Amino acid sequence: MIKRPTQRVAVLIDTQNMYHSAKHLFDAKLNFPGVVEAATAGRQLVRAIAYVAKSKTGEEMAFFEALVSGGIELRVKEVLEFSSGVKKADWDVGMAIDAVKLSEKVDVMILMTGDGDFVPCVEYLQAKGVIVEVVAFGPSTSSELRGACDLFFDLAEDTDRFLIRSRHHHAPVESLRVAKPDASVKPVQNKKKVNRPRIV
Repeated sequence: MIKRPTQRVAVLIDTQNMYHSAKHLFDAKLNFPGVVEAATAGRQLVRAIAYVAKSKTGEEMAFFEALVSGGIELRVKEVLEFSSGVKKADWDVGMAIDAVKLSEKVDVMILMTGDGDFVPCVEYLQAKGVIVEVVAFGPSTSSELRGACDLFFDLAEDTDRFLIRSRHHHAPVESLRVAKPDASVKPVQNKKKVNRPRIV
């Protein structure tokens, strides 16, 4: 798939999904601003939105500030705590609704998630003539989601570039700096026609 500089791009980030995937798969944190920069690949970034959950303790504030300083907008939801001890802050519906709203303003929608629940959202966007790219870790991404999107960018193929490791790991990343585009990282393109006419 050809990426043109004139394409308008929106990036929607399923923050909890991506955060926990990086933690469980690699015991590391994800360089969110760097991933947004690499996925955008020189195209016109219209919006970059991270969907986050805030606890009562506010321990996430430093993380939130790092996202904002990296040029990422936040949608914040309070974590709900039930009497059973279960905590919940589900952003799936809100993220899908924003994708639908933004579909009239962009040519490409980049979803940073491995959650297969977004397959209907992907199909809707494609029917509107929007190219849908998914950015996530291959091992934790739904096969249905990978099959539905127009292009899949596997972060697991370049962990040294996109992960922030603790000191006991090799080749640590010092900060949440924005990574420079690297032509050697090639996303996996699905073999399907993506030049759909935009429905007016």
